[in-house]
Amino acid sequence: MRYYKTRNMVTEACKKNHITVNGQVAKPSKEVFPTDKITFRKDQITQIITVLDIPESRVGAKLVDIYRKNETPPEAYAHLELLKLSKEHYRKSGTGRPTKKDRRDIDEYGNEIFDEDEENDI
Repeated sequence: MRYYKTRNMVTEACKKNHITVNGQVAKPSKEVFPTDKITFRKDQITQIITVLDIPESRVGAKLVDIYRKNETPPEAYAHLELLKLSKEHYRKSGTGRPTKKDRRDIDEYGNEIFDEDEENDI
């Protein structure tokens, strides 16, 4: 799996200082070497990749994983799943203002949470 779809997207990310190599901001022409750590933020996850080796020539997308190691912590992916689930909780965009019934449901849900908190305080 490649992390950016096009080279132009990577160039833009470099210009916006979103990509670092060994803790230093990378320019689009930055050369990487084995054991370099590349850090970038994409889809609200900070990805960490270690370069294992540099291929002699261009290789297919399936063979790229031979030359890199993904060191992104699993908690980051769990956080992304939680964000996806939380987005489903909210109303869909374009549905307008909440109806009277929606407002009552929201208020009732909020009251349930506050009641549970008060019971736990006792």
